[in-house]
Amino acid sequence: MLGRGAVLSDPEELLVYESDGLTLFRALADFVVFPTSAEHVSAIVKLANREGLPFVARGAGTGLSGGCLPAEGGIVISLMRMNRVLEVDYENQIAVVEPGLVNLHLSWAVGPRGYYYAPDPSSQQACTIGGNIANNSGGPHTLKYGVTTNHVLGLEVVMPDGEIVWLGGKTRESFGYDLAGVFVGSEGTFGVATKICVRILKKPQAVKTVLGVFDRVEQASAAVSAIIARGLVPAAVEMIDQLTIAAVEDAFGCGYPRDAAAALLVELDGLAVGMDAQVAHIVEACRDSGAREVRAARDEAERQLLWKGRKSAFGAYGRVS
Repeated sequence: MLGRGAVLSDPEELLVYESDGLTLFRALADFVVFPTSAEHVSAIVKLANREGLPFVARGAGTGLSGGCLPAEGGIVISLMRMNRVLEVDYENQIAVVEPGLVNLHLSWAVGPRGYYYAPDPSSQQACTIGGNIANNSGGPHTLKYGVTTNHVLGLEVVMPDGEIVWLGGKTRESFGYDLAGVFVGSEGTFGVATKICVRILKKPQAVKTVLGVFDRVEQASAAVSAIIARGLVPAAVEMIDQLTIAAVEDAFGCGYPRDAAAALLVELDGLAVGMDAQVAHIVEACRDSGAREVRAARDEAERQLLWKGRKSAFGAYGRVS
């Protein structure tokens, strides 16, 4: 059915799939299979039902909840070979992708035309769109742009009995119940997504990232309240504490002051006109809240380095442990 090399049953090969990013919990499957189409997934699910085998879908395994673990053995359905961008409609700002597509790869695919995919989990360089769907993943930019469900218009789903159905549509104006919204975040309990229709956004004209450095965590928290009180809606606001600063500086040297109790990353995006004024308000809010240092990233390279520290924090802690 799947062809040579698409089924694993050797115990040593199965060990690769015994855990996700949280390696404290492990479970061994009887088989790991690699479908390349919705029809393959449907056939696998129907076979599992006939044989009384439990099954669980798996993306890149970057999650920390154990959601892709085969707790009772059975079949792991790895979707990593279903990793194509199937369709892009720039005029209507939608893309149809397969579940094994890496999150960041979608932005790479549409980036040359000036678009990107907004949800950006910390593991976006490795995690898949399908995994994001299962967990309703967020990321630093959820403050302004929302989580995965806010960007999903429709899905092709293999139901638990193997039936292939389509939930939602290609517009937000689809009639009836929001079945796509019900599915997103269901962690595989309602079925397996095999195609996903998502919104893509135009890249903003300007992006500014500000770093605030504080001697107390309470000051950084107060700065967040002060920013919102000024009527600003940043694209992202993230706080990093002293332990995390030490870990990421040891690992990556991102430019955070090691003696700070907290660092605050604030990102603004939108029209170039008025951006400097908004940055000035952010700086003022941080200083009024007790920041000992506030600075904006000088260029895109520094901006990426600052965000690397935040997005690589989990890996940095892994080095420490």
